Amino acid sequence: MNRSTLKRTKKINDNISSLILLDKKSNFSKTPLSKKEIDYVKSKIKKEQFEISLNQPDKSILIIQVETSEQLSENRENFRIAGARAAGFANANKLTDIAILNFSSTESADLLAAEGMALTNYQFLKYKKDKETNSLKNIHLSFEATDKKAVDDLQNVIDGVYYARTLVNEPLNFLTAVQFSKEITKLGKKAGCKVTVFDKKKIQKENFAGLLAVNLGSPDPPTFSIMEWKPKNAKNKKPIVLVGKGIVFDTGGLSLKPTSNSMDIMKCDMAGGAAVVGAMYALASNKLPLHVIALIPATDNRPGQNAYVPGDIIKMRDGLSVEVLNTDAEGRMVLADALSYAKNYDPELVIDFATLTGASMRSVGPHGTAMMSKADRKTTDLLIESGYNTYERLIEFPLWKEYGNMIKSDIADIKNVGGALSGGITAGKFLENFTSYPWMHLDIAPTGWYFSNDAYRLKNGSGVGVRLLFDFLSKIAEK
Repeated sequence: MNRSTLKRTKKINDNISSLILLDKKSNFSKTPLSKKEIDYVKSKIKKEQFEISLNQPDKSILIIQVETSEQLSENRENFRIAGARAAGFANANKLTDIAILNFSSTESADLLAAEGMALTNYQFLKYKKDKETNSLKNIHLSFEATDKKAVDDLQNVIDGVYYARTLVNEPLNFLTAVQFSKEITKLGKKAGCKVTVFDKKKIQKENFAGLLAVNLGSPDPPTFSIMEWKPKNAKNKKPIVLVGKGIVFDTGGLSLKPTSNSMDIMKCDMAGGAAVVGAMYALASNKLPLHVIALIPATDNRPGQNAYVPGDIIKMRDGLSVEVLNTDAEGRMVLADALSYAKNYDPELVIDFATLTGASMRSVGPHGTAMMSKADRKTTDLLIESGYNTYERLIEFPLWKEYGNMIKSDIADIKNVGGALSGGITAGKFLENFTSYPWMHLDIAPTGWYFSNDAYRLKNGSGVGVRLLFDFLSKIAEK
């Protein structure tokens, strides 16, 4: 992994290139620029050019006057985007080191810019013969202006996003369900989590009927991975459980997907699993004082061998019968097993992440994640607040009983699809049947995969959910 390293530097050397952050309130006399340079920058800003580069004999300087907003979330995001632009500047100029100097009126703007810069600097080059590696290695932050814990926490969160992106970007001919569990075990060990992996025999013993049904068409066995972080100073008596969909590739099964811009990107269908793995890495590495457990059911969904078919009735592990009308609605089948298994922990809260429905993608677009909740209002609002803090914003859909009527089956308890309307919500209502605790469902189909770069949200696997979860769980720990 080509890692961007954040460094708190006591004295930033004069020969290190820098990003200077300004806003309309900035006092130019406090910057390290000469009077001639200040006059030049002011002249450019007067002409509404807010991104100016200066070349000095031994370094380059990028000055960005960032547009501030009364909305805190937008204001913070603007500084992340400034960092993303600076990463492009650094790599275009073959810089290995860049220092961030904050002369704006926004507190911690340097950390926000560092976040955007580091996330933009991610690359997935494992399968490239000719590797054009980004030059940027080190992002320097002022020792006086930053807190060590804040910088260390941010580094571990960024690393968590990197790991999540890499897992999503890996192809099926590497990342089978078995290999996914091996990667989870490796990352868990690195962060200090306990990891338990159920093989197919154990999965059969636990009667994970949904996971086993989806796996029927695959030549590879399923896995069910459990990550646990339980520090001695945990503040919660009952654990918080994270559930991540781990469909390592989704053909749609016998309800086969079309290829272009559909099946061809379906290695991303385990982005929910990747999100909770990356979040577990971040929170354990940062020693968050919470007891948190992650459950990741994993398999691919193929039409081969003895694949399950539309019309099949599956008796789920908790006794509920499901009429399968679409084998491409497989994510909810495997999540149902994990949500049912979560009852064993008597959890304080369960949150699931899944690239679950095209309906949510069509409803929300690439700018937010669809969310449904039967947690209390305070907890739900706290997660929504974290969505704004990290700009991984959430759009709350209802769980009205009428949507439950849409998945009633004539010959089973429920069916796995509800028809053409409200598909994202009926998927959530399906999952609700397997919960008996405070629960939130996040459908990251709109944001788990990007078809083009969007500032620091890069094309392909986005790693969405890692930053959101860490921000949310940090607030839980504080409260």
